[in-house]
Amino acid sequence: MVVLLAAAIVAAILYRWISQERLQYFAPPEVPPTSPTPEPTPTRPPPIGGKLDTGRLFNGITLHSSVETTPGADTTTERVDPESYVLDLKLHARVPSPNRTVEELAKVSPKLPELLPGLATMLPPEPVSPLFAQLYDTKVKMLRENLVRLDLLLSRHNFFDCQTVLQLQHPQTHRKALLLQADMDVDMDGSDGDRMPAGAGAPTNFKPFTSFKWPKKTQAANPYLAATEERLKRAEEESETAPPERKRDLRSAIAQLQAEVFTLKKYSFLIGATDPYIVIPGAFTRGRDAVKTGDYALVVFGDRIFPAIVGDIGPNDKVGEASFRIAKEINRQSTPYNRPVSELKVTYLIFPGTADLEFGPPDLEKLQSICQKLADEIGGATVPLHHWENIIPPPPTPTPTPSPTPSPGASPTPASSPTISASPSASSAATFAFPLRSPTPRR
Repeated sequence: MVVLLAAAIVAAILYRWISQERLQYFAPPEVPPTSPTPEPTPTRPPPIGGKLDTGRLFNGITLHSSVETTPGADTTTERVDPESYVLDLKLHARVPSPNRTVEELAKVSPKLPELLPGLATMLPPEPVSPLFAQLYDTKVKMLRENLVRLDLLLSRHNFFDCQTVLQLQHPQTHRKALLLQADMDVDMDGSDGDRMPAGAGAPTNFKPFTSFKWPKKTQAANPYLAATEERLKRAEEESETAPPERKRDLRSAIAQLQAEVFTLKKYSFLIGATDPYIVIPGAFTRGRDAVKTGDYALVVFGDRIFPAIVGDIGPNDKVGEASFRIAKEINRQSTPYNRPVSELKVTYLIFPGTADLEFGPPDLEKLQSICQKLADEIGGATVPLHHWENIIPPPPTPTPTPSPTPSPGASPTPASSPTISASPSASSAATFAFPLRSPTPRR
């Protein structure tokens, strides 16, 4: 018994010693106390998700790609050499030649010489305007500036968007004209609370302004004023607590929004959905053949001629844009995102120096009359000009307010006669869509 008891004690001591050794060997390492302000660990930017099709990124640009390798030094050396792993970008672009003759114009627009027979007599020996070369110089400059930003490069469609720019003058009447042959994109900009108190929607890149503007005629608020004031209020509130870097950006945004609020309160503008106007590049408003906002124009497509005015100024590197009103008349499938004409088959004939001295709400009858006169001065048109109808709904008719019935025994007062309550917009019904004719155009 004594031997067994001694053996049991020895076994228990041995077992306890082995257990402690195992615990010490397999125990997790001791964790130091957590610092109250741990050092941030550098993180990599999140990777771009999804598949990136490089070919589609170029938006119509033909892409030739290849990988070339040459023997190098050891990997450690090549890893730190910036010239060991290089992507060379080189864009090859052919600058087009402009059309110069009526025959060349007819290849694109077969009906043009028939619709405007006087064009053949208006071409000088060198008819191409310097604006054509200036346009493509600007396009190439933009390509060079944006080559490292592939998403900002002009698409193939927008690079080749102008067939020609010709300076014309009729030999008898001396009426000058600038002829553009291009495609047609859609412009939905503009707003006018006096004529349309409700907005017609705000597609991408919409602006409630156009270059053609005039002082407001009524107290009716611009339909986009409230949203602009709300953006200004949010920017001002954020600026109060923003860090210095963000505050600098906000100051610029606040100044811009303040200018927009002031402009929307003071002026009215053309409306892309209802008014027939075209858009020209800003560069076309300078130089010998310059055209200006408000100049009258003819838009020719197929066998139809549309009266229009220069209503807005666009970017310097793109040509061919008209209001949604014109686009919809040419192609019923047009939307703010679907151009009516993708081919270079639209002719824009602009008459420099014909803008009115004062601007006002569009007078469509006056537009018709002046454009017909200008067409006659360049040899006439063989088809009637399209007649634009006013599609803006009239202001609501004021509802008479009945006078209160006098109580028995009460003596009538002058206020007992019927009264009419009129809104500010109703008070301008006489000049709502067709105001008084503005001064005759300059020559």
